[in-house]
Amino acid sequence: MELHFKRAFDTLGPSLLSGIGIVVFITLVGFTCALIVALLVAIGRLSRRKILVRILGFMIEIVRGTPLLVQFFYIYYVVPTLINALMALLGYDTNFQLEASTCGIIGFAINYGCYMSEVIRSAILAIDSGQREAGLALGFSESQVLFHFIIPPALRNSVPVFGNYLVMLIKDTSLLAMISVQELLLRTKTFASQTFLTVEAYTILALVYLVLSIPLSQLSRIVERKLKRV
Repeated sequence: MELHFKRAFDTLGPSLLSGIGIVVFITLVGFTCALIVALLVAIGRLSRRKILVRILGFMIEIVRGTPLLVQFFYIYYVVPTLINALMALLGYDTNFQLEASTCGIIGFAINYGCYMSEVIRSAILAIDSGQREAGLALGFSESQVLFHFIIPPALRNSVPVFGNYLVMLIKDTSLLAMISVQELLLRTKTFASQTFLTVEAYTILALVYLVLSIPLSQLSRIVERKLKRV
């Protein structure tokens, strides 16, 4: 067994090392885009325009009601087909396609953005109304009050939850194996099918995810403690 683990580590290790770069890139870009989407959706949900509120609420319900993996499949397979069909109706012959990693980033941005938008919205609503009144009394406009007095403390209060979502996202990158992204799970699955070292391969994969996730959890706690001192 020990020899098998050494063989698996020596062979699979370099491949997983390359896969880590892809996972980290998709995680960071996807999470950043998700934060932007979350902030925009949260602000939109607090708008006085009822149509916008209903549209965004409907979008959130769609995202909540469908699995993330299905959303990846939809973006990867269905969206390009719909775009090509639409262009064909307009008289254009196109072969539009999305790269698998791009689909992953878009999927994470939409899915996690919708979930985190509710966190931000709740945090904004939890801010003392005196903050808004003080800002207006100083001559700031509603938008200036929102971006200078309301959103910054709301985001600081949301950091612990964001840390949890970041750890969840880096683990959910394993779903991208289903749309052929060369991340950690797909590389491990390929290795295991070729060598039959299933136990060893997936044990190493689990350890790699732990090595990636635990530092992120610790980092989010450090950031949380520092923000409490501010």
